[in-house]
Amino acid sequence: MGPVRLLLLLVLVAAAAAGVGEAVYIPYNTSAGMVPGKLNVHVVPHTHDDVGWLKTVDQYYVGSNNSIQGACVQNVLDSLIPALLKDENRKFIYVEQAFFQRWWRNQNDMIKDTVKGLISAGRLELINGGMCMHDEAAVHYIDMIDQTTLGHRFIKEEFGQIPRIGWQIDPFGHSAVQAYLLGAEVGFDAFYFFRIDYQDRDTRKGTKELEVIWRGSKTFGSSADIFAGIFPQNYEPPPGGFYFEVDDDSPVVQDDPLLFDYNVEERVNDFVAAALAQDGRVNALYSTPSIYTDAKYAANEPWPLKTNDFFPYADNPNAYWSGYFTSRPALKRYVRMMSGYYLAARQLEFFKGRRNSGLTTDYLGDALALAQHHDAVTGTEKQHVANDYAKRLSIGYTQAQDLVSTSLGCLTESGSKSRCSSPTTKFSQCLLLNITYCPPSEMDFSNGKSLVVLVYNSLGWKREDVLRVPVSSDSIVVHDSEGREIESQLLPIADASLNLRDKHVKAYLGTSPNAKPKYWLSFPVSVPPLGFITYLVSNTKKSAITSFTNKFTNVKIEANFEQKYKYYIGQDGNGSDPQASGAYIFRPNGTVPIKTNDQITRVYKEKDYVETEFIVGPIPIDDGNGKEIATEIITNMVTNKTFYTDSSGRDFIKRIRDYRSEWKIEVHQPIAGNYYPVNLGIYLEDGGKELSILVDRSVGGSSIKDGQIELMLHRRLLHDDGRGVAEALNETVCLDGHCEGLVIQGKYYLKFDPQGEGAKWRRTFGQEIYSPLLLAFSEQDGGNWVNSHIPKYSAMDPTYKLPDNVALLTLQAGEHKDLSSLASVDLKKVFPDNKIGKIIETSLSANQERVAMEKKRLKWKVEGAPAKENVVRGGPVDPSKLTVELGPMEIRTFIVSLDHNISGKQLL
Repeated sequence: MGPVRLLLLLVLVAAAAAGVGEAVYIPYNTSAGMVPGKLNVHVVPHTHDDVGWLKTVDQYYVGSNNSIQGACVQNVLDSLIPALLKDENRKFIYVEQAFFQRWWRNQNDMIKDTVKGLISAGRLELINGGMCMHDEAAVHYIDMIDQTTLGHRFIKEEFGQIPRIGWQIDPFGHSAVQAYLLGAEVGFDAFYFFRIDYQDRDTRKGTKELEVIWRGSKTFGSSADIFAGIFPQNYEPPPGGFYFEVDDDSPVVQDDPLLFDYNVEERVNDFVAAALAQDGRVNALYSTPSIYTDAKYAANEPWPLKTNDFFPYADNPNAYWSGYFTSRPALKRYVRMMSGYYLAARQLEFFKGRRNSGLTTDYLGDALALAQHHDAVTGTEKQHVANDYAKRLSIGYTQAQDLVSTSLGCLTESGSKSRCSSPTTKFSQCLLLNITYCPPSEMDFSNGKSLVVLVYNSLGWKREDVLRVPVSSDSIVVHDSEGREIESQLLPIADASLNLRDKHVKAYLGTSPNAKPKYWLSFPVSVPPLGFITYLVSNTKKSAITSFTNKFTNVKIEANFEQKYKYYIGQDGNGSDPQASGAYIFRPNGTVPIKTNDQITRVYKEKDYVETEFIVGPIPIDDGNGKEIATEIITNMVTNKTFYTDSSGRDFIKRIRDYRSEWKIEVHQPIAGNYYPVNLGIYLEDGGKELSILVDRSVGGSSIKDGQIELMLHRRLLHDDGRGVAEALNETVCLDGHCEGLVIQGKYYLKFDPQGEGAKWRRTFGQEIYSPLLLAFSEQDGGNWVNSHIPKYSAMDPTYKLPDNVALLTLQAGEHKDLSSLASVDLKKVFPDNKIGKIIETSLSANQERVAMEKKRLKWKVEGAPAKENVVRGGPVDPSKLTVELGPMEIRTFIVSLDHNISGKQLL
């Protein structure tokens, strides 16, 4: 959020008054460094370039569509280099690698050599280093890592540089995971940001605690501390007219003494006054956040300690930015689906063997990186920009889908012993399965053809689940790869699902489906780790409405609870305070219960959880009111205002209603002010049991009353909330000239556990939600598919699986007695078909060796007595044993060189 800004404060850093006379070039003295005993003003020229917001990422780069916003990133970067060359003391920082890399590709060798020299000299610093300045509420930590790694890899390969500063100046609140995982664990020495609650900011100004040591992880304690600087006034320049945007009202510096409007002395005095307002004598210097950080560290002083996070964010009493936790839920779900798919596709890309030409997952990776931007997955962009993000994801998915199909074809024909590029077996996939559309499974089985269903598991442990695909026949039998008949069940497809299918298939594909499926075919599957298994679906003469009700029957959960739905009326901004509810801000104006029988609830006995499917929309607006739909889970648990929400899909943080641990809150919005981002889940506990709810995308959630959890599912609003997007959050789908509100279909999962036992389910099943089984379909026409193909495959040793607390995440200390201790991974068994030649541990983003990073990272002092800690981390890897230890919540990154028939192959 925010226009492109080139803050040319350098123009007025140390300007000297000149006498009236002939106009000549004025050589300002800009060579001064820091001066002891003075207030050293670090002037940090920077630009804030959104990779999409009011315009698309392309429009921002080339400067088109300027009727919406006058902004051109290409011009910023073009003008930057000559500006730096004019004065060797000038410095500049740049963040968004999505823009910088695009600009870099278009430069000639002479410009590239010049830029490399500026970067090497520290005059142009690439900080943060990700493809974008990602959001911190609606993003999953895996996506945060991926998009940061893409940027860091380029910077290391092209310039030999390692970013050391975090720069998150615009996200709407900040997560604990950002501080320790995307801060300390990538080797950053400091983290600078803004957008914290206005009451928190005012309190910190009074106590001089805008600069702190942020300890974001209880597990890692002081080992992951990072210096954090909070801007006192957004990312704006100080008061006094120092905004040098092209169309800004700030006075232009006029340094020609022949001009009647010559104002150098006046502008310098204004600048000094702005600095003196903070205290002391003034010395101004061109600087960067790295120089500023080193100066702070050299002071050798202790700093206040900050724990937890900075959510929710409010910029005035009635403006809590907790609406965007749910805004554009369809886009949020699409991003989450593509993220899990990208993880699986990269594995299959590796198994097949990546080539420099041909199909890759690169486009999907780039599209996902852009989607993590703080005006993308957040849902706070204009509609045409949201469409652009979705289009990029769709293109990336199409390319990755072709790669996945080819890889699976190769694996089923040749296994992992050799590589192929053009398998004869063709697999298709069903991205629109969520709206009951899957042409392969809807085939006609009466002609003797069979459907091959391949199920791929991207996790490192064996998984058992129930598949559900739409079919048209009522005479179907399912066999596993060994030829055994599998119990299956045909379930009628609800009318609501069929109606959703009819409208949206035509809206998305441009054509209506030929026929309607009649049933959901459900059958249990068991899939090996990092591998696949195949099932055959064919025609049978006997009735196929068989049942596996012995395994999957409705059961009574040992807790009483009630599910309800309601909506909040969105404030229209016509009251005494004109603040409306919108894309960013949640400001309810009344609550109305909803009577509905549309939700579908199934309870699986073997898993003992409730899976709730919901279809919400079109939200009616005929009464002139915007509405925000929420679901409530109501229990008799005594929770004492306390609940827990995850941080970016990883840690869980304790929340207390109407309370902040580090400052006293004055409550103006008791509902919106208690909403938090929920990426993975939310839970309650009462000393005897736990209630956990897991989600399939980022949503807003809370416990507004004791014993109750609520989740915001969908929002449709009619007024802009005044934070720049200048558009109401009113998503529609248009078909045959008729438009109606967007319909959202999704799931959430509910489970009761004895006190202390819920963590295992939240972690393991939460990971399964993020990494769903990947389904691929092929057709068999005569012959025996199983005998001519490899029906079952695992990349790992068949006798081995990863420990229960090791996947793409591990478990937090104290969460579960068995799953929060050291775990070990045997790499020889993870890659049984490859000889590991070399293994190097790196930082999280793989741009430096871990040992070197730990040696050079600054270690900061904290006020007060040292905390008693018991930090558990895995030890060094013995090259002969090749066993990796993982402590609780630890993520370790390695570059592994594999000796294979493709020489020099590496796995990250």
